[in-house]
Amino acid sequence: MGMANEVSGEERLIARYFRPLAKHPAALGLLDDAAALEPPAGCDLVLKTDGLIGGVHFFDGDPADAVAKKALRVNLSDLAAKGARPLGFLLALALPRQIGPAWLEPFAHGLGEDAELFSFPLLGGDTDCTPGPLTISIAAIGAVPHGRMVRRSGAKPGDRVVVTGTIGDAALGVLLRRDPTRADRWELNHARQDYLKSPYLLPRPRNALIEVLRRYATAAIDVSDGLVGDLAKLCRASGVTADIDICSVPLSDAARAACRKEASLVETVLTGGDDYEVVATMPADAVDAFGRLAKVAGVEATEIGSVTAGEATARFVDERGKVLDFARPSFSHF
Repeated sequence: MGMANEVSGEERLIARYFRPLAKHPAALGLLDDAAALEPPAGCDLVLKTDGLIGGVHFFDGDPADAVAKKALRVNLSDLAAKGARPLGFLLALALPRQIGPAWLEPFAHGLGEDAELFSFPLLGGDTDCTPGPLTISIAAIGAVPHGRMVRRSGAKPGDRVVVTGTIGDAALGVLLRRDPTRADRWELNHARQDYLKSPYLLPRPRNALIEVLRRYATAAIDVSDGLVGDLAKLCRASGVTADIDICSVPLSDAARAACRKEASLVETVLTGGDDYEVVATMPADAVDAFGRLAKVAGVEATEIGSVTAGEATARFVDERGKVLDFARPSFSHF
């Protein structure tokens, strides 16, 4: 018969790998059932949850520290698009039995590195054993000044559409990982191959732009399921139409080189997802100021289209003026 004060395996796992990360006072050292977080004065809380499933959101064999960072960064990207400063996160892990210290130690290390880098502390969570794939769920907590969250529903006719960074790199990188022979067909050197493969596993959330987005954006959404699908969601929420010039959509040199060799990749670029950039709408007279301030923060921003009254959709137009029709406009699990 076990003693009443015997420490469980779950408690030992938490104490070894995650309690050292729980430095914020609200986490209570992970010794309680919940955290106690005081919201910043004059702020609304912004709540978001997003998860990763092994074999769906990362490849088997991907480094555990990078998997941890992706789990945090996809949630940070959502907070960034809302103009929200990260306050902390809760972590729920469902671990297959074969996962042990060789995976958990670098996972915890990567989690701790990004928690420090983005000032995004671990506040609590849960661990379970699963017969299914490894599953990592993050519940993210952020804050915005009262009433200032940037929603999907604020776009207005006359606004311009702006997107950060470049689009399509991660989707092309996934194709390369699934079929390495594509690199020869696309005539990509090793540097360009590595460039395309990197953002799928290590997104670059645009948290440096949260104040600029709050100041200028009428609506915004992070690009996780593809530019076409995510902009369409924004348009539906706002009841407007966006007309996008596909020639203006910013591509990296590597993505542009691939598309020159295989023209059909344009659809992958625009719909593939995992960009974790921000697409936002704003008044025409705000675009230049937004771009300048974004550049100061180390982020390129590109105007790609305009907003009109209409059908609550996003229309992507090629160089001949033809509206493109996509076989699968957006990534979907269902």
